[in-house]
Amino acid sequence: MDKFFESLSFWIERVLAVAFAAAVILSFVNVIGRYVFGETILWADEIQIYIMIWMAFMGAVVATWRHMHLRMDLLFRMLPAALRLWVQFLELATMIVLSAVVVFLSGQYAYDMHSLGRLSDVAQVPMWIPHSGVALGFSLILCIALWQMWKLVFRRKYPAAVGGSAG
Repeated sequence: MDKFFESLSFWIERVLAVAFAAAVILSFVNVIGRYVFGETILWADEIQIYIMIWMAFMGAVVATWRHMHLRMDLLFRMLPAALRLWVQFLELATMIVLSAVVVFLSGQYAYDMHSLGRLSDVAQVPMWIPHSGVALGFSLILCIALWQMWKLVFRRKYPAAVGGSAG
């Protein structure tokens, strides 16, 4: 599973890079159009917002896998090893519960948007698409947290941080 999540993170990063480049290019073209030609791409701002939504929640997946999420760990590092395991357990349990709630609520909302056939105001993008970014992102975060919990409980091992701070 570690290899799967590492590969998934690798590919998410590549897709995020392309999405970011597309958003920057779209913004640049829109600025040139607005200030040089007096014309704008009306749907550009909407699309950029939807790209940013997906970038935020898919980026959160990579941050979760790599333990790069924000954490106050000065006191954590001073705790005895057994107590650190309990803190990690509580962190993961909280992440699992909260992620499951967000998956349920955001999935329900995206489904409702799909059922209603709701489209965005200008770009006419089906609204379930931007809203499903939240559900997908937290679904993947939930899977990562469950895997990390399994490793913590059954292997008594918490994976070391790749680029952030974790135990």
